[in-house]
Amino acid sequence: MTEEPRLRLFVAASLPADQLEWLEDRGGGLKRTWPQARWTVSANRHLTLKFLGATDAGLLRSIEAACGDAATEREPAEVRLDGLGIFPSPRRARVLWVGLDDPSGLLPSLAGALDRGLAPLGYASEKRRFSPHVTLARFREPVAVGPLPALPDPPPAFELGSIGLWRSRLSPKGATYELIRDFALGSSGAP
Repeated sequence: MTEEPRLRLFVAASLPADQLEWLEDRGGGLKRTWPQARWTVSANRHLTLKFLGATDAGLLRSIEAACGDAATEREPAEVRLDGLGIFPSPRRARVLWVGLDDPSGLLPSLAGALDRGLAPLGYASEKRRFSPHVTLARFREPVAVGPLPALPDPPPAFELGSIGLWRSRLSPKGATYELIRDFALGSSGAP
């Protein structure tokens, strides 16, 4: 078997199973509100920190090193699912998402560290301010969205203790994600 020359990669944090279950349980009403939306599969919901896109497989070890550096320089912290949002605007919604409350500032710190660590490998830094979110649904055509409902009974905060380097495989049935490597947060770097 030959190794593929290009991989579609991204760096993301996974959500614990109880958080994914909570999103799935609360999503029924949202799905009825926007039946035309394409809803993400629960197992594919994650918090993207850096999208790398098509990447030369020869860069994989250097990317892993940059991810490891970003992770080990930051300690785990609590975050919480918090509020619905829309990209790019309520008048032309393309993406429905749930945000994350991050009192410690861990998520923008990780995103910035990944930008800096991956820049020497040719990955451009993000121009937009980092907005931590988990995509719930996408709209094929832009739609006007009125006021977004509040999230009822938000789940408890959870500790974000690692990030992962992921591979995305596209197919007519949708994307599938494969974890390449997990990186524990904290000075030891131990998984």
